[in-house]
Amino acid sequence: MALAISMEAIDARARELGIDIDSVDVDSITLPPGEDFDILSDDEDLLHNEDLPELEMGFANIIVVDNLPVVPPEKYEKLENVVRKIYSQIGVIKEGGLWMPTDPETKKTLGYCFIEYNTPQEAELAREKTNGYKLDKSHIFAVNMFDDFDKYMKVPDEWAPAEIKPYTPGENLLKWLTDEKARDQFVIRAGTFTEVYWNDARRAMPELVYQKQYWTDSYIQWSPLGTHLATVHRQGAQVWGGDDKFVRLMRFAHPQVKLIDFSPGEKYLVTYSSHEPSNPRDTHRVVLNIFDVRTGKVMRDFKGSADEFTTGGSIGVSGVSWPIFRWGGGRDDKYFARLGKNVISVYETETFSLLDKKSLKVENVVDFSWSPTDPIISLFVPELGGGNQPARVSLVQIPGKEEVRQKNLFSVSDCKMYWQNNGEYLAVQVDRYTKTKKSIYTGFELFRIKERDIPIEVFELDNKNDKIIAFAWEPRGHRFAVIHGDGPKPDISFYTMRTVNNVSRVSKLTTLKGKQANALFWSPAGRFIVLAGLKGFNGQLEFYNVDDLETMATGEHFMATDIMWDPTGRFLATAVTSVHEMENGFQIWSFNGKQIYKVSKDHFYQFHWRPRPPSLLTPEKEEDISRNLKKYSKKYEQEDQDVFNQVGEQERKRRTQLQEEWEGWVAKWKQQHEEEREYRMALRGGEDSEKEEEGEIKEIEAEELLNVTEEVVSFDQD
Repeated sequence: MALAISMEAIDARARELGIDIDSVDVDSITLPPGEDFDILSDDEDLLHNEDLPELEMGFANIIVVDNLPVVPPEKYEKLENVVRKIYSQIGVIKEGGLWMPTDPETKKTLGYCFIEYNTPQEAELAREKTNGYKLDKSHIFAVNMFDDFDKYMKVPDEWAPAEIKPYTPGENLLKWLTDEKARDQFVIRAGTFTEVYWNDARRAMPELVYQKQYWTDSYIQWSPLGTHLATVHRQGAQVWGGDDKFVRLMRFAHPQVKLIDFSPGEKYLVTYSSHEPSNPRDTHRVVLNIFDVRTGKVMRDFKGSADEFTTGGSIGVSGVSWPIFRWGGGRDDKYFARLGKNVISVYETETFSLLDKKSLKVENVVDFSWSPTDPIISLFVPELGGGNQPARVSLVQIPGKEEVRQKNLFSVSDCKMYWQNNGEYLAVQVDRYTKTKKSIYTGFELFRIKERDIPIEVFELDNKNDKIIAFAWEPRGHRFAVIHGDGPKPDISFYTMRTVNNVSRVSKLTTLKGKQANALFWSPAGRFIVLAGLKGFNGQLEFYNVDDLETMATGEHFMATDIMWDPTGRFLATAVTSVHEMENGFQIWSFNGKQIYKVSKDHFYQFHWRPRPPSLLTPEKEEDISRNLKKYSKKYEQEDQDVFNQVGEQERKRRTQLQEEWEGWVAKWKQQHEEEREYRMALRGGEDSEKEEEGEIKEIEAEELLNVTEEVVSFDQD
């Protein structure tokens, strides 16, 4: 907590120590690096008073539990232990924070108690979870916030009409989508600055929208639909939005928060922190909060040791997988789940409790993933009993938890699951042992989710022993790409899930031989793909048209670490972050591989396109626009030409202005030079040093070597 000391106290203490305050040079006082001794700095924007959490929370962290049993003194301790056991599961009760008053005469309890938690959020959650809790047939808890008593006591006896306040419109969180030029935004973080830009491809430069220093303590993140920009701080997380000022919309208190994650529909925000244990032998303690983004209310929290949260996913902080909670398909935000030992725990957001009050039991389950669009879970169980029980991939429908499809797999070494973003297909990449178990080969099980009975097709490469380097579905499409091979220049093959007359059968489109690529980046609109060579390939780029099966362009962004399509598929960003000490910055490319502009930034940490919500157009309308694109494009071609002419005129004016400034500068110094001529002559005793001296012209005769050359030539001919 920040220190609050008056100047009188400081003067008094100084007199005790014999120090003359007026003689102290405050500016010369420096603190050790990284240490502020909990003293808030006036010049640190994040710590201005308006940003500080309210430390005075009154009685908001206290609840009153009524309808407890009335017991004599000999049963007091037993009842207290029962109440403490119930309420300590919800949050941390302060020391001495449980008080059950007794009757001074009978010494019996009065049938209610007060419980004080560390935070108001814990108290509110305890009220929600235990109001109506049935201890036994005669005792059903009635739980209220302590603050409510004071609030209701102040209600006047006589009714008075409520004061009608004038309507004040809130921030338009979608204003950025109405840009007349249909531009996209992106955010970058470099050094101590976070900046939001328009991508102005017509002018071949970014246009600054908003800039702020020390906006975050660690990183930034857009919400999935682009409505909010989240920042992470020591005290918790914040979300920002609006027109172009990015006002703060909500704060989420979570001390020492390290990671955040939005639900797909942006309704909820998950925050995560891990805390070192007091005993070195113990694991880190994990705290997870799920907030309502609009209200900032804690809907559910999870606490426990890191061991309870280490199953599945990519490793995050302190060995914990992230995201711990995986959200159900679609933007309804109805379900979220996490992987446990022999279980998948599915929660529903109506009550934030386990679906059907029990987890889905799956013996030895090691991984699962949601369909991007539907409440369907795909899960993988490895082989058991030395191969006596085969591995399997299952599809489970939620909320009924019915298994709608299953495929047994044999001799499995590893398994990866890839959903197509429309939820139409699921590809299961299966690495299998050969009969000798000395080598591994790879095949795919392709599930057609939307077709009747979910048919499965077994698919293998022409050379099934090829190593699979990368796999990627075409967004909103039916094709997929695979990078495969064992050499330094692997092959890239393209396949389609449809053949002539839309027959459900996989067929190959083409194979590109010997490419410097190890990563695939499909355009969000499909059709185009970037074949990228990262890390060892030093940023090689190939822009490929899958419709025409031809390369549109090649390029290079040396040492590129990140590649990101904008949400419309019109532009591509490549970036070199501070992973490398040199060449930090980003480049913007057109979809067909033309470099539009390049920006260098020292200490460059993040680049993120602002996501867009799904289009409101129907697929039929989009197809109609695509067919009549030439009719629509005339208008925009003219606009592009106008911008080009405007840029050319601006460049001409800029050069004219520079020339005029140069000529003015030269004229100014010529005039000054002429005005100082007499002064210079006086310094040189009347001699004009600038008078041209007569020079002697000397004639220099040069020998002609023509004959010698001719002789040499004739000698060579001889």
